[in-house]
Amino acid sequence: MNIPEYKEIIEPNDQTEAREHNLKEITEMVGNPYPNKFERSEISGEEDTITQIVKMPETIEATEKIAEIIENLAEGERLNSELKQPLNDKLKALGNVRVAGRLATPPRVMGKAGFVHLSDGKNRLQIYVRKQDAKAIHNDTGDVLEEGNTGFSLFKRLDHGDFVGVEGFLFLTNTGELSVHVERIQFLVKAMLPMPDKMHGIADPELRRRYRYADLIGSSLQVEHEGLTTREVFERRAKIISLMRRHLEDDGYIEVETPMLTPKATGAAAEPFETHHNALDIPLFARIAPELYLKRLMVGGFEKVFELNRNFRNEGLSHKHNPEFTMLEFYCAYMDSEGMMDFAEKMIKKSVLKAMGSLKIEFEGKEIDFENFERLSMSDAIQRYAPKEEFVEDTMIHVFDEYVEPNLVQPTFIIDFPKLISPLAKASPSNPLIAERFELFINGMEVANGFSELNAPKEQYERFADQMKERESGDKEAMVMDEDYIRALAYGMPPAAGIGIGIDRLVMLLTNQHSIRDVILFPHMRPEKNTVTDEEE
Repeated sequence: MNIPEYKEIIEPNDQTEAREHNLKEITEMVGNPYPNKFERSEISGEEDTITQIVKMPETIEATEKIAEIIENLAEGERLNSELKQPLNDKLKALGNVRVAGRLATPPRVMGKAGFVHLSDGKNRLQIYVRKQDAKAIHNDTGDVLEEGNTGFSLFKRLDHGDFVGVEGFLFLTNTGELSVHVERIQFLVKAMLPMPDKMHGIADPELRRRYRYADLIGSSLQVEHEGLTTREVFERRAKIISLMRRHLEDDGYIEVETPMLTPKATGAAAEPFETHHNALDIPLFARIAPELYLKRLMVGGFEKVFELNRNFRNEGLSHKHNPEFTMLEFYCAYMDSEGMMDFAEKMIKKSVLKAMGSLKIEFEGKEIDFENFERLSMSDAIQRYAPKEEFVEDTMIHVFDEYVEPNLVQPTFIIDFPKLISPLAKASPSNPLIAERFELFINGMEVANGFSELNAPKEQYERFADQMKERESGDKEAMVMDEDYIRALAYGMPPAAGIGIGIDRLVMLLTNQHSIRDVILFPHMRPEKNTVTDEEE
């Protein structure tokens, strides 16, 4: 086995060697440079993260008042202690605060004092370390190192990106900045690699996605940035998911988990990833969709059920495709596709409004209005957008992909799909060649797919058989026969409708991100020597 050496992973250079030297001196001073914990205070009423401290009503009031005082100073007039002392007395009366964070900038030493900002990934707080006041903590014993100017000596050996914990009282500087006057300082972690550019973060999208941890650090330390930071993108993603989950639960849906490894790759038209189970000596597939398992639960008596989880499809990369993606899939008994469109539209509107504060969003310079969802049959959409000479019934899908999809910028449900390409959907009562199926398109992307669920076991068997013939003809994405699912339907499944919503694509729209890989924390990447650019996507 060829095990790389540490120096091959962390390549030595002037900066890493300087950090190694500082780490050695810090270790000699405080013992173990990687202590197990640091207990934060609770003067904010909760654990005192930096964000909690800067958002306390008391600190907000103090910083707003000092800002007002500074703004009203006469030209050339300096802020004197009489003006700020009452505010500082109130802050000090709150008690000592214990906070921890990463050094957001290189420390600044000015004579017998030093300043630096700490970050908790969301907000910053300045700390003030005065030579005669600050004492270091020994990490092995927990004792305060009283001899000498230990806190200041430790501070001078800190590097940009290190983690420290400090204890002291809050005060306002002459510039009106909230700060901690440090009385105790504890070393927590040494950053052995230099931090990303504090002005620009990581500009290369390939590096941002490959080294997401560095991207999160870089975007949190950036002084200026346009749009959302990386962290804000994923916080908004979490909020959107939470809102949709809550909407379903409030409507009586039950969340479940179904297998990620399945004996049959079915439930969608896609090529699977295949693996092998050694103990059972059987092939298994990473699931391409949870659909057939969720409908088995409806057979068993669950009337409203949903799953929010990953699907895996062995397909190419693009700005809207990743082999591993998140799908919200849910089913409701006694509902048809019309009812499901109504419900999905209501849920998406409500979630967008709460997450964004408006139903109108901007995506790549275009305004998308979630107030109005159009419904348009596939044939009508083709007639509206495709050249008349291109319309041939047998080539509807190819024509739709080329001419219609790019024009579906505003939220649009495309309905009335050919039954031939909808093997799990019920046919329309008025036209046996059309399926009661819909797809939701926004900005030219398919965001959701749903239909009235086929629940006749014999017809489902025949549809699967047709799909197997397509597979034998070379279509690797055609569905396989699932005998157990046919058996389940034979027990009886109530009339139902279902939908799958692509969470990643929806988040792309609501965070104004062009690539799906920018809304997935750790997207799949080619090996570094075979990188791909946005243009090549």
